[in-house]
This record gives sequence, C-alpha cells and structure tokens, in this order.
Amino acid sequence: MSPRGRDTTGRPLDPQAEDGPAGRARGFGTGDRGSPPFSDEFGGRVVRPAKGAQAGSAVESVDFSGAVSDGEADVQSVVRGSRVHEVLEEIDRELIALQPVKRRIRQIAALLVIDRLREEMGLSSQRPTLHMSFTGSPGTGKTTVALRMASILHRLGYIEKGHLVAVTRDDLVGQYVGHTAPKTKDVVKRAFGGILFIDEAYYLHRPENERDYGQEAVEVLLQVMESERQNLVVVMAGYKDPMEEFFQANPGMGSRVAHHIHFPDYDVDELMEIARLMVAGQGYEMSDDAAGALRDYIERRLERPRFAHGRSIRNAIERARMRQATRLFDSSGKLTKRDLVTIEPDDILQSSVFSDTEEEEPDDAEGTARRELEASAGT
Repeated sequence: MSPRGRDTTGRPLDPQAEDGPAGRARGFGTGDRGSPPFSDEFGGRVVRPAKGAQAGSAVESVDFSGAVSDGEADVQSVVRGSRVHEVLEEIDRELIALQPVKRRIRQIAALLVIDRLREEMGLSSQRPTLHMSFTGSPGTGKTTVALRMASILHRLGYIEKGHLVAVTRDDLVGQYVGHTAPKTKDVVKRAFGGILFIDEAYYLHRPENERDYGQEAVEVLLQVMESERQNLVVVMAGYKDPMEEFFQANPGMGSRVAHHIHFPDYDVDELMEIARLMVAGQGYEMSDDAAGALRDYIERRLERPRFAHGRSIRNAIERARMRQATRLFDSSGKLTKRDLVTIEPDDILQSSVFSDTEEEEPDDAEGTARRELEASAGT
C-alpha cells in the first residue's frame, strides 16, 4: 500500500483541495469538523494517470472549439486530439475476448465525443449521467476497464484529474454511531476529479443486521452521486445477482446508474490466451508439453473454489516461474538462455491442483488486484 499521504505514483495528496467556502458548503472541507481532510484511516488505493501525465494535461491539450468550423464538426480531430482512440486500442490489446464490454465502452466514448461537439456548436447538451455498474466474476477485467474509462473521461474533459480511488465496504463504513458519514465523505473527497470504484458494493447493504451502519454510507453516496455529478463518477462492481439485489433494495442508487456493463467469464481457450500473453510479457515461453499441462491445470482449477479468472492465471504463472527457478537452482550443469526462459511441464504439474489430497493454495485476490491496479496505471 502507498505511504500515508501519497498516491501510488509518489505524488503528495493535497489536503486543502476541497477546503474553502465551496468545499465547506458541500460538507467536504475542513468546515465539516466530523471529517478531517484525508483521514489516516483511509485504507483504499488512489491511482493517478500514468507517470508524466499531470492533472489536467490531457484535457488542456484538446481544443474542442477548433473541431467546429463553418457550421461543421470534425469528429476525428477530437478523437485524435484527446487520444481517446489510444485508450480504446489499449483495451482491445490488453483484454482478451470481452467483446460486449469493449463495444459498450466504445459506445460510451462515442457519446462523450459527440456531446462535446454538440456543446461547441451551441446545441443543448446536458451532461450525460456517467455513474456505472460493472458486474462479473473476480479477475474478468473490471478494474482495468475502470482505469481506462478514467482516462477517456479525463481526456475529454469530463473529470479534472483522471485518477481512480478503489475502495471496499471497510473503507466506507464505520464501526460506531457517527463514524460512517465522515469516513465516507473522506473517501469521496479523495475521489473528486476522478472515479470512485467501489468493489463488492452490495456489502454496503446488510438489512439482516439492524445495527449495521452501511445504509448511512449509501445515503451519503446517493447525495454526492446527484449533487457532485460534475466532479465525480462512481463505478460499483461485484457479482451480477447480488448487485441486482442491491439496486432493488436501494432504488435511488439504481436510478443514478446509467451504464450497467456485465463482464462474462472466460472460457478455457480464452484463459490459455491470457496465460500465453502473461508468459510472453514476462520474457518466458512454454514448451508444447507445458502448454498442454497448463490447459489441464485450468480445466481442473475451474472446478475448484475461489477461481478468479485472470488473477488465478497470473498466480499460476507466478508459481510455475518459482518451480522453474527452483528446478534450475538445483541443477548441476551450465544453463543456456533457453533453459532460463522455458517453462516445462513439471513446473506446472507439481501444482497441488493435480493432487486428490491437497488443496490448491488460495489466490491472493486482494494483493493481486492491487498489483494489477498499480501496473495498469503505469506505476
């Protein structure tokens, strides 16, 4: 986790960003005595745009007015100037399959570009509702897409900074009366100018526990999702059925979410393609027999609990690398370059997935998600 008071790029967080009359009027400045700026209790993750991209730089580089001349609008000049096409290409390149997701993100990007052009041509254009719901199993790319969406929104001027704040229930809900609202407001302050990504958002609502304080966090979020639409985009993520139940129990929340995007599970062939990309990306290669062993591993691992798709594949590759390193460490002969880069079948077959008596080590979903978040941000 990042050092206190700094984001994952090492930039200091500005505790005065929401101070002053405007911030206090909304209850998010130092005037809100119950919520000191950027409390040290915060346990979520703040991710800035890639290194070298200062807040606002991508927005400032685009001259939307220059895209309109003599009553005609040049769509591609906005696309090129904002470099939105680069983000869409990254999504195509980095994410295997997920065609419905990619198509929906492209549609949202198109809406935002045209909305900007309408504004420049003097046509009535109300800011579109941008809050979103991402549903699907762990490891299907929801966090990666949220980061790319932050880039699109930033480059088109819909959010000022383009950072993403990723949190769970523990970062929003307090443990005693009067603790939850200040805690939630502190998180919201950090997310101003970017995206607030709430993983497993349905855990905020626990109707079976009358003393649970999660509903107070929901009420704060309902308020800011409406009153701070110009400053904040909220993305809620989790499994599909629990998210639907959450929206049914909180209709005000569901009505504020305009884009519901489902991330389908990967099949075996798609997981193999993800594995090949990961292996190649780390400077390794698999022998044909090792690839066969990995396919067998995936088919078995799919039947076991806590399978997290891309994250589980990443962990499997890491374990195979460790076994390969141990095998080479224990060898007595000289090593060739091919020895150093090749994953062999035994590096995979030693997994306890192939044992009937041992349980595969559970995937560190939280740790892997944090590493993916930071890596995706270019840190």
